[in-house]
Amino acid sequence: MREKPTYLTAAGKRKLEEELEHLRTVRRPEVAKQIHDSKDAGDVMDNAGYDEAKNAQAFVEGRIRTLEVLLSRVEIIEEAGQGDTICLGSRVTVMEKGGRPETFHIVGPTESGPSQGRISDESPLGRSLMGHCAGDRVIAQTPDGPREFKILDIG
Repeated sequence: MREKPTYLTAAGKRKLEEELEHLRTVRRPEVAKQIHDSKDAGDVMDNAGYDEAKNAQAFVEGRIRTLEVLLSRVEIIEEAGQGDTICLGSRVTVMEKGGRPETFHIVGPTESGPSQGRISDESPLGRSLMGHCAGDRVIAQTPDGPREFKILDIG
């Protein structure tokens, strides 16, 4: 079975590549030095510094592996232009009844960040918007219950 692709914008891919490079070239050597220094300080059995460094090492190595897997499956999301329907890469302005207009960039789950205006195509609102047009009303099934949004603009 083929692994699910990691949908990223070009900027999102660069950000993950930079994080991976930082972990490999800066954090990994820092943690290795912490482990070495802790070992030099004496017995590792009751050494809190050693335990902390080993935990940091496990985190760094796990994050490196996660990023390697994500980046091995990247499919770049092209910035969608003025299209008729919402798709990955679209910028969408919606308004909830009684609310103010909000603009979101539809991205993959890896780089979603609602507070930065990026929502995943797999989120309740993102999933509800996909394939719809300006002027449509959609209902998003959120944890707080159904919420209705009007699509004002796609850009």
